[in-house]
Amino acid sequence: MCLSIPAKIIEIKDDTATVEIGGNHYSAGLQMLDDVNPGDYVLLHAGFAIQKISDQQARETLELLREMGDLS
Repeated sequence: MCLSIPAKIIEIKDDTATVEIGGNHYSAGLQMLDDVNPGDYVLLHAGFAIQKISDQQARETLELLREMGDLS
C-alpha cells in the first residue's frame, strides 16, 4: 500500500521545494508537476510531489490524520 500526505509548498528552488507537514520542513522533488507555487498544497510520496490538491482537500485530510493520531 502506498501513502501520500498533503504538504504545503513553502519555497521553490529549481526543481525542488521546501514543504511543510505538521510544522516540520522537508525537501520534495517537483519533477512530476508543472505550475506549482509557494502556498500550494501537493501530495508528497517518497520525497516527490505527485499531485497538486486544493486547500480544502489538504485541510480535510490533515484533520483526519490528526484525529487518527498519526500527525501532531
